[in-house]
Amino acid sequence: MLAETGVHPAMWVRLWFPNAGRPHQRAYTLVDPDPTTGTFGMEFALREGRASDWARSARPGDTVEATVQGAGFKGPEPAPTRLFAVADPASLPALNSLLDALDTTPATIWFEGDLEGLPLRRDPERHEVHAVPRRDAGRYLAEQVRAALPELLRDTPDPYLWIACDTATTRAPASMARKELGLPRPRVHALGYWRAT
Repeated sequence: MLAETGVHPAMWVRLWFPNAGRPHQRAYTLVDPDPTTGTFGMEFALREGRASDWARSARPGDTVEATVQGAGFKGPEPAPTRLFAVADPASLPALNSLLDALDTTPATIWFEGDLEGLPLRRDPERHEVHAVPRRDAGRYLAEQVRAALPELLRDTPDPYLWIACDTATTRAPASMARKELGLPRPRVHALGYWRAT
């Protein structure tokens, strides 16, 4: 599969889980895909739900149906002088793949949630990480980004803003960056990774 599709940051597949006779789907980012060996990993946040139940009971040799998704990632041109990322545990594998791809680019990261025990691939010399608690259904995170981003962008000639949180939280900083701060669309990537209920 990887040899045929190629590999790019934040590459993902849709997995289909059996659920009382009806298909149940969830999307997962490929972790460390290797076209040479044809292997990759996946990380499951174990909570209540069909996908987590499947992951908890999966054993070597088990299979699951998958659909390859996600357009090929093309980084902005010119290359960013700084990455600004807004993420949470659901988008952590995609964030890690982006940090790997932009491995010499400094980054400012706002991460919603507790990072304790999570495998964020941060380089203390290049990555400034702000852990932000989830409050007010994500509005607190959006406020933190809104307060800091304008000044940070003034000092960054070629920024790249990557936002991947719950759908509602993702909208606010993306809209501000485009409409209020004037970042061109190719310099902003925003995608809701889940819906709050």
